Amino acid sequence: MAASTSHSFCSSLAIVVLAVLLIFTGSSSALSKNHYSKSCPKVFKAVQSVVHSAISKQPRQGASLIRLFFHDCFVNGCDGSVLLDDTSSFTGEKTAGPNNGSLRAFEVVDDIKSKVEKECPGVVSCADILAIAARDSVEILGGPSWDVKLGRRDSKTASLSAANSGVIPPPTSTLSNLISRFQAKGLSTKDMVALSGAHTIGKARCVVFRDHIYNDSNIDSSFAKTRQNKCPRTTGLPGDNKIAPLDLQTPTTFDNYYFKNLISQKGLLHSDQELFNGGSTDSLVKTYSQDVKTFYSDFVKAMIKMGDINPLTGSSGEIRKNCRKVNN
Repeated sequence: MAASTSHSFCSSLAIVVLAVLLIFTGSSSALSKNHYSKSCPKVFKAVQSVVHSAISKQPRQGASLIRLFFHDCFVNGCDGSVLLDDTSSFTGEKTAGPNNGSLRAFEVVDDIKSKVEKECPGVVSCADILAIAARDSVEILGGPSWDVKLGRRDSKTASLSAANSGVIPPPTSTLSNLISRFQAKGLSTKDMVALSGAHTIGKARCVVFRDHIYNDSNIDSSFAKTRQNKCPRTTGLPGDNKIAPLDLQTPTTFDNYYFKNLISQKGLLHSDQELFNGGSTDSLVKTYSQDVKTFYSDFVKAMIKMGDINPLTGSSGEIRKNCRKVNN
């Protein structure tokens, strides 16, 4: 009887421990770099060919694809919800403040999905396509590569309110806001600074850096004047949509010049320069500016961690046939 009771107690304890582990590790443990090795072995080649073609036509598309992955993962996890168009039953995330007129490359994702569907219909999720396309963009533009963990499934809805809730830190963010927003997603301050290094490529609109170049004091004066030439002080179109490279040195190469620019007070966004402004992240910016290998290593680790944010796995969600809409 005692042995039976002891066995029952041990079994119950094991179940409790397993439940606790599942709570803390989440469903990201179900992701694997070999997820499609049998069901869709040509997925990587298919995605890369489309991404390479898109970047060769317009290098900015690489940065846009990385940004799509970031904005997807920060709103209810890496579930492809950012790709959904509005429907009669919900308003999607595309018109949210951080996304409207800002997110791009949706048509590139459409092209990738079309090519992947021809290889293996109904197998590869749109959420995973974003993860692979982000990695390929970094590599094609001269940055590091890594094994992407896969197995995410696609959401059946999107949330405008969640995208507008402040989970995506705005370009006006203070350092403390950047740190707290990333920590809320399980990402450290080091992860945040490393991921910010993606601003070594891409462009931004005048409307998001106007205040920084006209009103902030922690900016190189000649750099500010250069940017003011194409970004008028007065708000409104067409000035709001004038664009400038986030990295003035090597805008289409994934390197560590973003951090070199910050040390020279030539960060385009207020939130960029906050990383090197007498605060706790100054030393890390210096390290990355001097050691590209350390930056690459930390960036890869942070991208993998970001890809682990609340994915849908198992029987949750679905595998969309069209990334813009849920299946019928």
